[in-house]
Amino acid sequence: MKKKQLKVIGWRESVSLPDFGIEKINVKVDSGAATSSLHAFDMTTYEKGQDQYVKFFIHPEQRHKTKPIECHAKILEYRKIKSSNGQTERRPVILTRISLLDEHWSIELTLTNRDEMTFRMLLGRQSIRKRFLIDTGNSFYSTKVKRGISK
Repeated sequence: MKKKQLKVIGWRESVSLPDFGIEKINVKVDSGAATSSLHAFDMTTYEKGQDQYVKFFIHPEQRHKTKPIECHAKILEYRKIKSSNGQTERRPVILTRISLLDEHWSIELTLTNRDEMTFRMLLGRQSIRKRFLIDTGNSFYSTKVKRGISK
């Protein structure tokens, strides 16, 4: 049996989140983080039948706070996540679809305010395992492939 040939991605990439109508959001690929996280603000929870949902807003463009996008998602659970500064935070976890390099799949995302971070989204190792290899010396393979530039 042959092993699946994994695609290569850089330490920064552009992905799309079709469930939220986001065609492009830059992410930091972080193999040191188990879970992926998305910048979310003005979060409010509500119930729909037996399920709990979250309404939140995101700014998909780095360093821009214009055109916030309103999003709604079912909450799978809450998780305690230790951030890069060592603080533990209880975050809602949602499931959403993601696209990168013509691959489409669902990932779990924790929602948190990432205003102080450079990237609006962090792509953790659980979401990319058995799908991609990370080239830590390069970035934006997704953009290079779309332009017809190969490594």
